[in-house]
Amino acid sequence: MTSLPAKDPVPSARRWITPAVVGIVLATFLSDFSHEMCTAVLPLYLASLQLGPSALGLIEGVADFLVSLSKLAGGIVGHHVQRKRPLASLGYLVTAVATWGLALVSSLAAMMTLRGAAWIGRGFRGPLRDALLADAVDATHYGRAYGLERAGDMLGAVAGPLAATLLLWAGWEFRSVILWTLLPGLLAAGAMFFLTSERGWPRAGEPAPMAPPARRSFPPVFWLFLIGVLFFGLGDFSRTFLVWLAAQQFSGSADLAGGTVSMAALLYALHNLVSAGAAYPIGHVADRRSKFRTLLCGYGLGVLTNLLLALFSGSAAWLVAVIGLSGVYIAAEETLEKAVVADMLPRELHSLGFGLLACANAVGDMASSISVGFLLETHHPGWAFGIAASTGALGVLWLALMSRQVSELRVSGPSHAD
Repeated sequence: MTSLPAKDPVPSARRWITPAVVGIVLATFLSDFSHEMCTAVLPLYLASLQLGPSALGLIEGVADFLVSLSKLAGGIVGHHVQRKRPLASLGYLVTAVATWGLALVSSLAAMMTLRGAAWIGRGFRGPLRDALLADAVDATHYGRAYGLERAGDMLGAVAGPLAATLLLWAGWEFRSVILWTLLPGLLAAGAMFFLTSERGWPRAGEPAPMAPPARRSFPPVFWLFLIGVLFFGLGDFSRTFLVWLAAQQFSGSADLAGGTVSMAALLYALHNLVSAGAAYPIGHVADRRSKFRTLLCGYGLGVLTNLLLALFSGSAAWLVAVIGLSGVYIAAEETLEKAVVADMLPRELHSLGFGLLACANAVGDMASSISVGFLLETHHPGWAFGIAASTGALGVLWLALMSRQVSELRVSGPSHAD
């Protein structure tokens, strides 16, 4: 084992938590607090404007597609620019202002435009922020730094819906709740710009960016895996539909402006809390056993979740159970898909591989959200979630059939470069 150079000692527990790390984690928490506060009331706000689940499906489907494409764009731009902090801060600012703007419009086209702009900013800033965090700590502390950043993200996703719930209980209108998301959103952009720092790169002798690897460099098993991800994604609709279902269930009527709809936002916070608590244990189990098989189990749980929705979407008790199950399978999906791709590909293909993975997910999520929204609008919840369960099951079956190829790849191993 190669020892660390004397000039780069292992940072102490105090030294690695620098102002830059704190700024990045704080920006992540505040931004998630802001846009998840909006997400918790968005289905209810749309209903108050006479825009039903089909509108929600269209808005969320397009937004999911745009966020993944913008992540790929952010990675490409970040590879070619030295100054990442201003662009990352701009991404936070765009998300904050566009989310706030949803309270000022009432047409479907305007809402799609603003939600899409918010999610473009959210996706674009991601790779830039991650690069800044890598520069802020020693390589020996990458795990702790990124773990802390993810904890901030998850806590924001819990605190935002909780805040929305409290405001709804206090009698606030949906529009007022969304307007107040601007404050934490602006604080997030400020934390990224004023609290973080940027390590300068030497201009002389700086290595030129590597050309993108040729498509033929990807192993065939990677493309097979992407097909399975796409199939499963066709049943992986936006979780905001759970908010809509909960609001319908607990309001007891089609009028979602009643005080009981705050329960829907509270259940959305519960969903995010379950997901936050499940992510690390799932990753720990996958590292000790098999990432691919653990992901397959998570996908299977997703199919079961959609099947239960198809059969019992009208039951409040089953809906609460489904929200909990959804939090677990989403944690497995988001934690392990990238881990599986990292195992499949050599290091020099990781960035492009993650981008292709995001695009496969985006296409599936968009199609699923639009179809589920349309079927709910036409009062066919059984068909909406039954079709989602069926396409998800097709993805599970596809991946199960290719498990042998994955095992063979694991034995031979990709040529990882250290």
